[in-house]
Amino acid sequence: MLPTSRKDASAFNSRPDTALLWLRFLARRYLVFGITGLVLFTLLLRTLYVRRDSPPLQTSPFPESDRTSNRWPGRRLPPLYPQYHEYEHRLPQHHWNAPSHATEPNFFWVPAHSKGSGWGNIMQEVLLNAFLSYKANRSFVFYNYTWNDDGSDYSDYMGKPIPSRVPLTAMIRGPIVGGQFPHGISAPLAVSEEYWHHVCDDRKVVVPHDDVHKDLPSWYVDAITTGWVNKLRTLDGEQCVEAGSDGGPPYGWITFGDKDAMHGIWPEFRQSPILTHFLHSALVELAFDTNREVFAPTTVLEPPLSSLPLSLSSAQRYTEIPGLLVLHIRRGDYEGHCEHLAKWSSSYLAYNTLPELPDRFEPPPGGSWGENTPENVLVYKAHCFPTVEQIVRRVEQVARLDAARGLAHVYVMTNGAVEWVAELKAALEAMGRWKNVASSRDLVLNWEQKYIAQAVDMLIAQRAQVFIGNGWSSLTGNAVLMRMANGFRPDSTRFW
Repeated sequence: MLPTSRKDASAFNSRPDTALLWLRFLARRYLVFGITGLVLFTLLLRTLYVRRDSPPLQTSPFPESDRTSNRWPGRRLPPLYPQYHEYEHRLPQHHWNAPSHATEPNFFWVPAHSKGSGWGNIMQEVLLNAFLSYKANRSFVFYNYTWNDDGSDYSDYMGKPIPSRVPLTAMIRGPIVGGQFPHGISAPLAVSEEYWHHVCDDRKVVVPHDDVHKDLPSWYVDAITTGWVNKLRTLDGEQCVEAGSDGGPPYGWITFGDKDAMHGIWPEFRQSPILTHFLHSALVELAFDTNREVFAPTTVLEPPLSSLPLSLSSAQRYTEIPGLLVLHIRRGDYEGHCEHLAKWSSSYLAYNTLPELPDRFEPPPGGSWGENTPENVLVYKAHCFPTVEQIVRRVEQVARLDAARGLAHVYVMTNGAVEWVAELKAALEAMGRWKNVASSRDLVLNWEQKYIAQAVDMLIAQRAQVFIGNGWSSLTGNAVLMRMANGFRPDSTRFW
């Protein structure tokens, strides 16, 4: 127990010093008043500063009745992530009411960026657009993950409502979305599309697509990047430069679909801060931590990923999870896409054909432009739409590799129907190898995480000891890219 009275050195009770106690009382009282006043004063200044320096966010042009409409009866409407939009709005490099923006960096904006696609397609382009801006010493103008840009809050996807726009900061962090570059690198910070329009709409310079692309030797990434960087350097005196939308974005589907398109740029790209300091968002990392025991149960206590300092590089933060095998298996309408790939004798995507990767796919002979034989279509399906039996057979092959020593857990990232996933899990469990088999269907996600679940899957895949992906999938490609950039052994990344 604490003593009820103070004693002198002889252990006799001494009389309290009334004056001293009174002074302590007054000091404590006024200290509390002072701290309270300081906090209130700080909050007042912050409120005034926000009101003066930051215009309010634009509200939806659609009435409230549309956002709670009967278009999807009985369905809860998805989140709109307002706190992430607000975070982007208040980035410190946004000087909303500055009398002049002349001292701010040069900007580069790509309005024809991809829309209406899955996160894998969007992210592969975001990475290269940000890298191009970094190479040109310009501030990258980042944008929303956009499904529909007609101004609506919600879009319909196969009869279900989804957000028309998701702020990038709900999915990623780092220099791409306005974060600091690592120590020792001097580069302008990224700004939001909203800020670009505020600063540049009335004085931008638009570079037509053909002004750069007409003289390029190829559609490879190194050629495109060099062409645009050279063009932007001739415009160093122009603060606001926009890539013309007349011919699409700088990096298009032909580039991402060419198996050799990344080879020339890869040594430089992998060392750039765009990749070395790429981070997943707090929302994604929280989902990872919440489900850690679902996809790879631990035997020793590990600190939550979200507790690690943000100063760590991507390679330090996203280390290998020993014992984890991740399988990426597309289902649903992908069967038709697979047949389309066979029809045009397509090779693996650019991100899935990095030079050090061991697995290659050469289109079988016998096909022609827009046509292929039934036998060749079956070859393609075994690689891009494998059956349960083919999946188990490939897993058995990979499990024998040196890179697969110690595998104990399997996680299946898939959009497959519940019944099909259950069939696959049963077949994997019947192999007798695995302590735990889980899938995307087993994850526990909150309402905001549900609509960015692809990013959660990607984080799990990039940290797996061994990953087997789909060579034609951009989601696979982004996980592969991060694994290689973070120094994972190449033979631990395989394809069907």
